[in-house]
Amino acid sequence: MFDLKVIHSVLDQLEEERGIPREKILEAIELALATAYKKEYGRKGQYIRAIFDLNTGNVEFCQVKTAVDPETTIFPNEDGTLPESAYETNEDGEERTIFNDEQHIPLDIARKIKKDIQVGEELVFPLETKADYGRIAAQTAKQVIIQKIREAEKISVLNEFGKKEGEIVSGTVERSERGTVFINMGRAIGILPYDEQIPGEHYNQGERIRACLMRVEETPRGIFLRLSRATPQFLAELFKIEVPEIGAGTVEVKAVAREAGARSKIAVTATDSHIDPIGSMVGQRGVRVNTVMSELGGEKIDIIDWSENPAEFIESALSPAKVVNITLNEVDKTATVEVTEDQQSLAIGKSGQNARLAARLTGWRINIQAVKGDEGAENEEAADLKAEKEEVINEADVAKLIADGVLTEEKTEEESVLGTE
Repeated sequence: MFDLKVIHSVLDQLEEERGIPREKILEAIELALATAYKKEYGRKGQYIRAIFDLNTGNVEFCQVKTAVDPETTIFPNEDGTLPESAYETNEDGEERTIFNDEQHIPLDIARKIKKDIQVGEELVFPLETKADYGRIAAQTAKQVIIQKIREAEKISVLNEFGKKEGEIVSGTVERSERGTVFINMGRAIGILPYDEQIPGEHYNQGERIRACLMRVEETPRGIFLRLSRATPQFLAELFKIEVPEIGAGTVEVKAVAREAGARSKIAVTATDSHIDPIGSMVGQRGVRVNTVMSELGGEKIDIIDWSENPAEFIESALSPAKVVNITLNEVDKTATVEVTEDQQSLAIGKSGQNARLAARLTGWRINIQAVKGDEGAENEEAADLKAEKEEVINEADVAKLIADGVLTEEKTEEESVLGTE
């Protein structure tokens, strides 16, 4: 009746290529056989089960009935209608079963067949084996197998990618629609929304790209993987791949702040005092950090030492600017940072980027104040020369930052103070 060699070959192929367990395919075959049998030879309401032997190819069919308690079961009238009690509310809260002769068997009768049977247990009655099925029954069986295989494959994909959430996955660009890039991940489709892309990047069909798997979504149209190349997690995972010390646990990434495509700050620490965490991240001649920067399209990356001391951490986060003094307000979690006038533009950064990233990295609101240095005129002259080489915040930048709510301006008789929120 069955070509066992072909069946075993198909089972092996589905298990290897689609990750569907053999047991699930066998379950689908048995359900399809039972459905075809009922369609051709069964009666309405019957619960038929098929048992398929993969070694011999033999199929056994049986009808299954569940033992029910007559005291909590509603029996239909002789004409098939239900008694009025079936529509009354049960004050005891017990669940009542409407008796179906094709699916149920009273407990007292069931115990004549099996003495120790309990309510809810099943009795199996063998049925005559049939080999021939009509066209409609065969078509129904085919649809059942296809549906069950799809369900099993969906579960397999969910299990596979569900374990990879937060990790880097790769795929091939399939198409782009209205800014959203669809990526072929093999067994599922990845979606890279426009706001999760690195600004300025372009993706060509057939191009292989990497992204961070944010979440797995199950929809009526299939399994979709929500991806991101702009999330700080993507940066952390790239370093995890490039820096063996992170995988070994001797270097830890404590915090990441990122403005995709422009600049990022990453705070690291070492669990082993003999290891330099920043040196490990940079690599020999900068090979590790350069590899990560290349993946991110040349995005600048500041690697700093993490510290439990908030003042030290904030000072490191504002690098490359040099800090004169830091005053912390623990209640409001606000830090007032004093820098010399020649360091103010460096501390704030172009369009406030350096201060903004430092605030995200540390979790503190940072107000930056400029103070005059101790060197007098010589210091001011040096600052003027240095300012020619550094990024300078002009009035347009300041106005934009204040409008965006990034900076606040507090004016006194002697000075103007700029700070990040």
